[in-house]
Amino acid sequence: MGTIIFQNRQYAGQLLAAEVARRGYTDPVVLGLPRGGVPVAAEVAAKLKAPLDIILVRKIGAPMQPELAIGAVVDGGAPEFVRNETLIRALGLTDDEFREEAERQLAIIEARRKLWVEGRPRIPLKGKTAIIVDDGIATGATVLASLHALKRQGPKRTVVAVPVASSEAVEALTAEADDIICLEAPWDFGAVGSFYADFSETSDAEVSRLLDIARVAEGTRT
Repeated sequence: MGTIIFQNRQYAGQLLAAEVARRGYTDPVVLGLPRGGVPVAAEVAAKLKAPLDIILVRKIGAPMQPELAIGAVVDGGAPEFVRNETLIRALGLTDDEFREEAERQLAIIEARRKLWVEGRPRIPLKGKTAIIVDDGIATGATVLASLHALKRQGPKRTVVAVPVASSEAVEALTAEADDIICLEAPWDFGAVGSFYADFSETSDAEVSRLLDIARVAEGTRT
């Protein structure tokens, strides 16, 4: 069971933003993982005076075992599909079975992007410092899938920034990202929410509001 460290996502974002700013990254673009990662990412983007976007990733569950992840799908100009080949083979799944569930999750991603950012073009990442932000990382599977997808867009640097994560996740992501910024990596990691006093669900309206605020701020700067 975790010990409460952060009052809420906004407070965690402010602490994280100070550490990210200290690194002095050039040409940063902040990418929040909805929903809960967006309030944290908004604080980072505001501190850096950087553009804010979202990256949408969905777990691909095994047929009849939806909680068992056999891969992930990440949105983008060309969606990225990440496969857990070991588990796919162990379960005896066919390519058609994987593709069917992947397409179902991709449809959910497309619906959510339309809900949150309809009419807004994706922020280009080529030559930029892409900073992925979430409110916490337990296993790192979704962030790992996001990193794989982002690298196809040609950023000069990839950074994972998070208030709290398991030590196992930090270790796994260190080999994939150029930098990992994690304020706390408790040895007795449980659920992410156990480290927050207020871990109430972030609404669709709040995600849209924070993205709107960031877009207005970016327009003012440019």
